[in-house]
Amino acid sequence: MHDRTTSDVLICGAGAAGLTLAIELARRDVAFRIIDRMETPFAGSRGKGIQPRTQEVFEDMGILDRVVAAGGLYPRQRRYQADGSYVEADMAQAQPPTPAEPYHLPLMIPQFLTERIMRDRLGELGHEVEFGRTLLDFEQGPDGVSAHLAGMDGEETVQVRYLVGADGGRSLVRKALGVDFPGKTLGVHALVADVLLSGLDRDAWHQFNDGDMERMVAICPLAGTELFQIQAPVPRDAPADLSAAGLNALIAARTGRADIRVQSVSWASEYQMNARLAERYRVERAFLVGDAAHVHPPTGGQGLNTSVQDAVNLGWKLAAALGGAADALLDSYEAERRPVAEAVLGLSTRLLDAQKQGGMRRGREVSQLDIGYPDSPLAKELPERRAGIRAGDRAPDAPVYGAAGQPSRLFHLFQGTHWTLLAYEASFAPPAPRPRLRIHHIGPDGDVADAWGHVREAYGLAPGECVLVRPDGYVGATFDADRAGELAPYLAHVGLLPFSREQRGCALTAGAEHAC
Repeated sequence: MHDRTTSDVLICGAGAAGLTLAIELARRDVAFRIIDRMETPFAGSRGKGIQPRTQEVFEDMGILDRVVAAGGLYPRQRRYQADGSYVEADMAQAQPPTPAEPYHLPLMIPQFLTERIMRDRLGELGHEVEFGRTLLDFEQGPDGVSAHLAGMDGEETVQVRYLVGADGGRSLVRKALGVDFPGKTLGVHALVADVLLSGLDRDAWHQFNDGDMERMVAICPLAGTELFQIQAPVPRDAPADLSAAGLNALIAARTGRADIRVQSVSWASEYQMNARLAERYRVERAFLVGDAAHVHPPTGGQGLNTSVQDAVNLGWKLAAALGGAADALLDSYEAERRPVAEAVLGLSTRLLDAQKQGGMRRGREVSQLDIGYPDSPLAKELPERRAGIRAGDRAPDAPVYGAAGQPSRLFHLFQGTHWTLLAYEASFAPPAPRPRLRIHHIGPDGDVADAWGHVREAYGLAPGECVLVRPDGYVGATFDADRAGELAPYLAHVGLLPFSREQRGCALTAGAEHAC
């Protein structure tokens, strides 16, 4: 056994949540390691839906175009009747994009492709996953965490400032912390399999015996691959046969068709549907994200998306705490994200109940565009607003023009690891220059022009009002320009401190935005 002290953060688990957190820390030059007990990356499609809010997150991370190119839109649902006829319907209610909400349709991409794109992005940022490395145990102290790891090269002890459990529903980190995981099983045992298959077109999500939990089977073409995904409830009293022969027998029995044939199985799993929520997301210097904190039934395509947004929320806060922000900032992670997961569990369970009745329909609620943090300790209004954008809301997009005449979008101004202050037709003395805070004046004499009025429409701002947007795309604070001075304690709390003399010297020497 040997000791190494090389990192501020240790991430245990390299699924979508762990990879998102790793990318967010890498973008902020935080020293970290990300490990996974598996020898090779996950090869399945368990999470295949990317909701509109997560598409916005992926745009900020610089991977949305790659995800769209690697996947595609959901096909129409084709529900077969007993006589072989069928009816078709769109998977989600079609809504056109708007200036404030540029993405309205869910994307389909199998999880293994999403995670591959994320690993590629992580590699561009100079990091990689350590596969085949397991967390054995850990101890917390006042200044950090001592973690014991094992890999092919033996065991080691690593000293880190923070530990993050992104290690799934059976999380070792959660169990070691003694955090309860209450909830319930939902009475559905199911299989999911990625297969090569013949006999069905790739232009529809084929659904047989919808609503019959003993005979239902759904077969969906996986965008970006030659594979189909099979989903079916199965009896709990005997292991399912996940071989090609076993899946063929199941399909034939439930569809009455002999022409649908599985040639090979790429990946398969059977599982019990659960709805569970960790009682705590933080214990001292250890945190839970993703499935380690909450598990959902797959209905509604919420699990992976909620996990990604957990990690984005925690990522900037960890970096801020390591940079000198108040430790209490980290408590806002649980305060913001646990109520979201609780609501998502309710939504997924309601959709599962609807599916059991053969009537599931996905509406706007699955897009996650309306999720916000109005009750967060980080939501501040000076004075309290009665209309328009509120602290804690998702910050809308809007097309704008730069003063030089080039078209842009608010999302382009937000993109990156910084905070953004929008001053709407406001003349005020801005805060002292702070790393990671960018200020834009919107108006005839500003650097940004609201040429079409979409900023005014989306934000409901009057002249002299300002909005402070967090790095994760939510409104942290709203304030009148003449009260900007009252914002100083808030800025200090979230780690937006003025340049120190040492930082100025470091920045001049290194010539890089995140050098210090």
